[in-house]
Amino acid sequence: MLLSMTGFGKATLEVENKKISLEIKALNSKQLDISIKIPYVFKEKEIELRNEIMKQLERGKVELYISSEFFGGENTSKINHIAIEEYYKELSKISDNLKIGNSTDLLNIIMKLPDTVKVTHSELDENEWQKIFISFQEVIQNLKDFRKQEGVVLEKDITSRISTIVSQLQQLEAFESQRIESLKKRMHQNLANSFSDEQVDKNRFEQELIYYIEKIDITEEKVRLTNHCNYFLSTCNEKESQGKKLGFIAQEIGREINTIGSKANDFEIQKIVVNMKDELEKIKEQLMNVL
Repeated sequence: MLLSMTGFGKATLEVENKKISLEIKALNSKQLDISIKIPYVFKEKEIELRNEIMKQLERGKVELYISSEFFGGENTSKINHIAIEEYYKELSKISDNLKIGNSTDLLNIIMKLPDTVKVTHSELDENEWQKIFISFQEVIQNLKDFRKQEGVVLEKDITSRISTIVSQLQQLEAFESQRIESLKKRMHQNLANSFSDEQVDKNRFEQELIYYIEKIDITEEKVRLTNHCNYFLSTCNEKESQGKKLGFIAQEIGREINTIGSKANDFEIQKIVVNMKDELEKIKEQLMNVL
């Protein structure tokens, strides 16, 4: 079973006089890369959130957002009247000395200065946090469900392309015997054009011909490629998603395809090899997003 590294989860809940929104998303990454953005009041729980993500999600670039919106009760922002009055006195003096008059909006300037607004941070309520943490686990489960759905699509596409490579491999047989016969005729013709029959040691020529044919034989590569493809498909059916392992097997598949291409010496076989490479590249692109 394959799982995608892409996923998304979202939830909202109300606790006391606050609306809490949670969002988590994951993209592909070689390792587990976690980014957490939460309100200040939850900062002490960041390690707990991070540990839960590490336990639940193996790999991927994971981003967690938690926001808190007050819809009633005491406001956490307070106007600092004393600071504003002091700023006004000082700026008024400067305005009079420079003869600016009332052309400048002093209050607008003052409200941008430090300490004019105090933000008080309420203490974290553990009962509230337990509710939030339950929702947090729910959004992680939503993300995992999303990964599973995406994985089904990925697996269908990838296994279909592996089956195409196996089918193309079987097409090679139609051209192999023809390739050898063409090679023999070409070598005999080149020899006849260059030397007379008396100058040629036919036994030695046959030995060299057999040696050359053995060097370009692709039987072993075909067997190994078939085994790699079967191993790839069986790995897809394992209980746990094996993205990295499949990547290694894909490298071995590519190695055998390249060797077949280098030994081909035949236009039709080369065309099939190019098509196999094209399918494998598409598989590798998909594997980048497999967990």
